[in-house]
Amino acid sequence: MTEKPAVKIQIHAAPKGEWKALGGGDRDQWNERLSDLVIGALPVNQTDAEAVSQAGSGVVAGIVDMTPADPVEGVLISQLVVANEAALKLYQLAWLNNAEYFEASAKYLQLANNATRTVAMLTERLDHHRNQGKQQIIVQHTTTVNANQAVVTDSVVTGKSNDSESSAKLLAAVTEKPMEILETTETQKETVPVGGGGTKAK
Repeated sequence: MTEKPAVKIQIHAAPKGEWKALGGGDRDQWNERLSDLVIGALPVNQTDAEAVSQAGSGVVAGIVDMTPADPVEGVLISQLVVANEAALKLYQLAWLNNAEYFEASAKYLQLANNATRTVAMLTERLDHHRNQGKQQIIVQHTTTVNANQAVVTDSVVTGKSNDSESSAKLLAAVTEKPMEILETTETQKETVPVGGGGTKAK
């Protein structure tokens, strides 16, 4: 009997992260593995080296532009780009022979729509992960002052998905006509209460 070769799992003790832009990991073992899986999942003829090189270069360039910050983002972005490729390929197949094979075209369209929803879901998950589930609150103050009134409007907009709240407050203060100051003659005398006591000033 031949002995089964032992499986060895090796992890680099001192990660370099030179290819972090591909998978978001500090260890390039992860980044290279994820990149290989993405290229192998593209809807192209995997035996055509030129086609794989062209498609793989484009997809990897897109992943680099999306800058995965950690392995979780690397997974989400990798699945997102592959789902997008699948959706667009299925749309192409749906319209290829839709006149002759209507049922097949309708099925391709259905699958394309499913892939499109997957892209949207992964995009939301990526955004949620990057924001760590926190709300983004933007407060805007607008003040308008006219001759007879002052208007202050406050609006609050939250960035939480499916949960936006806005509030507006309107405060108006109409200025009244100032009291007239009457000048007193020498013959007129007034008594005005001063302070809390009953003292009168003449």
